[in-house]
Amino acid sequence: MAVMDPFHVVRLAGDAVERCRRRVQQQVHGHRGRKTDPLYKARRTLLTGADLLTDRQYSRIQAVFEGDEHVEVEATWAFYQHIVAAYRQPDRAKGKTMMQSLIAKLGRAVPKKLTELAALGRTLKKRSADILAYFDRPGTSNGPTEAIN
Repeated sequence: MAVMDPFHVVRLAGDAVERCRRRVQQQVHGHRGRKTDPLYKARRTLLTGADLLTDRQYSRIQAVFEGDEHVEVEATWAFYQHIVAAYRQPDRAKGKTMMQSLIAKLGRAVPKKLTELAALGRTLKKRSADILAYFDRPGTSNGPTEAIN
């Protein structure tokens, strides 16, 4: 069994947030992100763990999520944050339970508008054994393999 390390799982979730942000930006504003657009300004902040956000960053994200126009980004971001929290959980058994719950939630009916979350859910469900194996095998990483490549 191949273990899928946290870096790659979090990266998959972060990519889903980015794709969703770009799609919503295009739908709502009719153009790619510009420096004055709230979604574009928050792009890096959206990929920061919620527990690491400064007050200013948190306020920026809250301002982006105030209206209903960015609700799809908010939902995708919330799942991203839950995935990060599962890996940061000091108790591996609890982290594994959190991850199993997330995979199950994303494996069920995800609204059609959340295309990025649906795709993430399919990937996580397909690779769930590899993802959950990380919690059973402490210190497991494919870092050395990645370094060689």
